[in-house]
Amino acid sequence: MKKPVKIQWLAEPQEHDYPAALSFLNLVYDDKQARRFVAGLKAVPVMPFKAKDIFRASGLSLLGTSNSHVEKDRAKIRAGRKLSPILLVRDSGNGKVVIADGYHRLCAVYSFDEDALIPSKIV
Repeated sequence: MKKPVKIQWLAEPQEHDYPAALSFLNLVYDDKQARRFVAGLKAVPVMPFKAKDIFRASGLSLLGTSNSHVEKDRAKIRAGRKLSPILLVRDSGNGKVVIADGYHRLCAVYSFDEDALIPSKIV
């Protein structure tokens, strides 16, 4: 039986995650709303959600391990390097959760354990 992989996390998202989230959110929302979301994300605490629940709430498909970004994150996990928590936005108008930053990390973690708790910030 394979030894389970221990997924390690940073306590807070890395600073570069916020501009990445803003870049993505500007595709979905106007700049003013996107900036409000990012400001909110900076202010809220990190809380855990199961990987499978984030996928269900987002409605997104799982990227496979053939995706180069997913594989880079899988390699970080195998090497015991800490991942950055993911950034989420509730889109209540559409009944979905938008993954503002961390989609590839989520896919990488899910490939090891769909029940893994993902540290997340959500507004």
